[in-house]
Amino acid sequence: MKKEVILGSAYLAPVEYYTKLFAYDTVYVERFDHYMKQTYRNRCVIASAGGDLALTIPTEKSEDLKCLMKDVRISDHGNWRHVHWNAFVAAYKQSPFFDYYADEFHRFFEQKYEFLFDFNLELCNWICEQIDLHPHLLPTDDYITSSDDSDDFRELIHPKKLYAECDPEFLPKPYYQVFDQKNDFLPNLSIVDLLFNMGPESLLVLRDSIVTHE
Repeated sequence: MKKEVILGSAYLAPVEYYTKLFAYDTVYVERFDHYMKQTYRNRCVIASAGGDLALTIPTEKSEDLKCLMKDVRISDHGNWRHVHWNAFVAAYKQSPFFDYYADEFHRFFEQKYEFLFDFNLELCNWICEQIDLHPHLLPTDDYITSSDDSDDFRELIHPKKLYAECDPEFLPKPYYQVFDQKNDFLPNLSIVDLLFNMGPESLLVLRDSIVTHE
């Protein structure tokens, strides 16, 4: 496997994304790609009592048709911070570790961030601290073109693409979920699903979700 990986910015990215942070020596997080809706850039998926639930951060409309990710501003529309927080509480208040992380996690939804990229990156850094993951994260200084030196998952880790087809290195290891008796195991949800259910053991689940080829 190559030493470097290129990822897009993502809001509480799925487990697959964090296996890349575990597996690669250097992680480039793209800031200069064109912003697209209906991606993990502003959407995460959690497990609710009714099944998987997508939470989306509204963004300000840009006058530039091709707005760069680094320039995307978060909108206050729809009181989304309150809505998302309530969804997390409803989904995870019965999980083993939610109370342990809740106060620090809540701060991200009390503070107003101007730019989506900054919000996503600070959340990612916080998650990594909680699970004792220490990736070498480098926000890009310019758009990176794909090369033989790095693996590029910018467009492959996507809510509308099947990880089984796009990423043979990723095989999600089942873990306890609050509603698994009702919904069965839901793979590749947001990293917070893993964190709140498994706590410090999240790192082991990430490790065991990576396929190693002899």
